[in-house]
Amino acid sequence: GIGMSCAEAGIKVLLIDAKPEFLERGMKVIQKNYAASVKRGSMSEAKAKKALSLIQPSGGDYAVLKDCDMVIEAVFENMDIKKEVFTKLDAVCKPGCILATNTSFLSIDEIASVTKRPEDVIGCHFFSPANVMKLLENVRGSKTSGRTIATAMAFGKRINKIAVLVGNCHGFVANRMFAKQGASKLLYGGLSPHEIDQGAESLGMRMGPMRMSDLVGLDLSARERERSGNSDPQNDVTDYLFKKGNFGMKTGTGYYVYDEKRRASRNP
Repeated sequence: GIGMSCAEAGIKVLLIDAKPEFLERGMKVIQKNYAASVKRGSMSEAKAKKALSLIQPSGGDYAVLKDCDMVIEAVFENMDIKKEVFTKLDAVCKPGCILATNTSFLSIDEIASVTKRPEDVIGCHFFSPANVMKLLENVRGSKTSGRTIATAMAFGKRINKIAVLVGNCHGFVANRMFAKQGASKLLYGGLSPHEIDQGAESLGMRMGPMRMSDLVGLDLSARERERSGNSDPQNDVTDYLFKKGNFGMKTGTGYYVYDEKRRASRNP
């Protein structure tokens, strides 16, 4: 989604991944998304082809990034993996390259600490799906320079996002708010997902919290809880769904069940 947002703004994109099969799968998803956009008339075929031509899968060698002006890391929410990636980026990227992380809650300062250029490190937190959702949280660290902040804000504007500058704390702004919205308490209190969403949407929300969780992906938080040994499938519904391979809209089942057109129905 991040790559699509950039390509649609005319920015050349290099995609790298340690596993070739992930790159192949990612390109297939991108191609499928553009084909669907053309079919429903929300994008011309010419524009879709132009965007696709700007996205280049480039293997797993970090050296291909040496001339990039900006690199956005989007690996799993695991600090050790993030640090490993930024150590490699620091070694190969040119001076002045903006090193951005798409983390949704990890410390920007801790990630930046493994580099020799913390002034060039910033959080650029996209919301899933990144090619659709308009909000972009740009997260400044304690050593992030004014140049880096200005570049990240201008970048957000260029790719047609609503960029907001926030401070570095656990969860930043959006996820801290989401963690306090109370849907889990209602769920464990006996309400079903659709009842919770109906209540929220009746108050003016465009999408209820349970459907939004499915849209973002239940695996994002559950995978890290599993990695850290804090997963509890017996008592946590999200962890239970994750263990069963039900990640939300992306797998067709989560709090809801989705058909081929991503229309939601109740999950019995």
